[in-house]
Amino acid sequence: QVRLVESGGGSVQAGDSLNLACAASGLTFRLYAMAWFRQSPGKEREFVASITWNADSTTYADSVKGRFAISRDNVQNMVYLQMNSLKIEDTANYFCAAGMAAYTSPQSYGHWGQGTQVTVSS
Repeated sequence: QVRLVESGGGSVQAGDSLNLACAASGLTFRLYAMAWFRQSPGKEREFVASITWNADSTTYADSVKGRFAISRDNVQNMVYLQMNSLKIEDTANYFCAAGMAAYTSPQSYGHWGQGTQVTVSS
């Protein structure tokens, strides 16, 4: 079965960095667009970043542009999210997703991981 497993979350202070990772199995990884979403209690799931199947294009939410970077390794079946200059408002559960195209809507993605928690404090 398809499995996406996130790792790399944790508790950090504002201004610190984290690198999230997502390991994929059970699908032909190189054919899928990949994305990161995040969600906090009481809020809707929010688009963070996406990358096309061959990494020829990336898309970022305005709130993370210049601070976050998405990348992928189609040999190791991994996708990453490098998070720099973290802010308190970045606190959320971060989800990895695989889909047909690198759009910003959650409905574009059919496979999801269980999430990894990122907590940023002052």
